[in-house]
Amino acid sequence: MNESRSSIVGVSSLHVVVPSKITGVTESEKTESLALSSDVTLAIPDPNSPSSRYSPNIADSKPQWALQQIHALSLTQSVESSSPVLVAVLDTGIDKNHEELYGKVVAEIDLSRSPTADDIYGHGTPIAGIIAADVNNNLGMMGLAPASRLVNVKVADDKGKCQISILAAGIIWAVDNGASVINISIELKGSTSELKKAMDYAWNNGAIIIAAAGNDGDSLAVYPASYENCLAVTAIQENGTLAPLANYGDWVDVVAPGLDIYSTLPGNRYGYKHGTSFATAYVSGLAALLFSMAADTNGDGKINDEVRRAIEAGCDAIDIAGTGKGSINVAGSIAELAVDS
Repeated sequence: MNESRSSIVGVSSLHVVVPSKITGVTESEKTESLALSSDVTLAIPDPNSPSSRYSPNIADSKPQWALQQIHALSLTQSVESSSPVLVAVLDTGIDKNHEELYGKVVAEIDLSRSPTADDIYGHGTPIAGIIAADVNNNLGMMGLAPASRLVNVKVADDKGKCQISILAAGIIWAVDNGASVINISIELKGSTSELKKAMDYAWNNGAIIIAAAGNDGDSLAVYPASYENCLAVTAIQENGTLAPLANYGDWVDVVAPGLDIYSTLPGNRYGYKHGTSFATAYVSGLAALLFSMAADTNGDGKINDEVRRAIEAGCDAIDIAGTGKGSINVAGSIAELAVDS
């Protein structure tokens, strides 16, 4: 691959075929490797309809079946931290005024060509909700790590497209601004030295990057998910089988729920999403929980290695080839931290 060329990656719909030349960019900015964050809105309720919300509690958890699947329902309400973990969402922006996310975004930057850091495209906001939606407001949903805070790093524009150089710059900016967890729901078919250096920079500075395995329905390795210093996440559905078109392979590390995922949408709305993008957000939420509890047990001055080990060691093994350590288990990972301490 010629790494000197400017490349475009995109956050696009599951069945969309992206042309080799992206409309609205210069001749030098052609697609070198396609990147999909596999985003499909399955249903968007009317925000004025009572059915568009539900009061999240243990007795009524059907819209968020994923929290039961990963053994998290009783834990999301009990884990607090005096020093909230910062989770960077590198995506299409976040609707920081959403009722579930208000006050959660503590830093942001717009590295895209958009005139705003807000989420116009509608991909970053549901990821942010899965991670950090308020658990105590009795509104539409609850996040896996509600005590965490968000860093909004808008790397994709309002059409869901992103230059690889901007993605790399976004990783470095997130680390330099205190992010411990970095969620990247973007898929690239090839590696660049610039992106790999940014990934290594994050890991060496104590952050953990969680990235989507993509929705191509095959086992070909994608980036940044398949880098060594990254957790690659694919998706399962409620019945425990691989989600439609979710990638798999020996480069995948863990799986998480990724079909019929209920979350926040821009404009105080809620809806269902599908894809490895949203499975990735659950793993990022788990990482945030663990960062608030982990200790440096090996004396290297960082805890990202302890967090990664606990995520993988706490997984439930599943009988699906190419799914790494298996399905994440929040309770199991917390127990692993206790064993290490």
